[in-house]
Amino acid sequence: MNVVTTNRKARHDYEIAETIEAGIVLVGSEVKSLRAGLANLKDSYVQFRAGEAWLVGCHISPYSFARGGGHDPDRDRKLLLRRKEIDRISAKVKERGLSLVALRIYFKEGIAKLELGLGRGRATYDKRRAIREKEQRREMDRAARRTGRI
Repeated sequence: MNVVTTNRKARHDYEIAETIEAGIVLVGSEVKSLRAGLANLKDSYVQFRAGEAWLVGCHISPYSFARGGGHDPDRDRKLLLRRKEIDRISAKVKERGLSLVALRIYFKEGIAKLELGLGRGRATYDKRRAIREKEQRREMDRAARRTGRI
């Protein structure tokens, strides 16, 4: 798997309960840009319109060698999911107040895929608690390594 870009802020801002893999409808110059690593998932999320899933807020920079200027870098991109998955996920998003955010874009067997995270937004104090727990785990690992060496 060749990871193009990740949305590290999403795991900080949201408590991810479930991950989903989806295909993306792209034009040729977008694929070339992704292979060059010219993508940004910051603040990108999924919206449901007319029974279809759309990726909103993803920026894929134009490919410099594309004819006619390439593509619109901030356009909404259609996601490829099965009907049952779309229905199940959209029901969860509407009913429980969950959000569907983009976590990473990668190539799997030469095809661009998007990993989506279904999660609930964290409050500020939850973010602080998560940072504190992460630091405590890191300290414990350091102490365990130090005592193991002596």
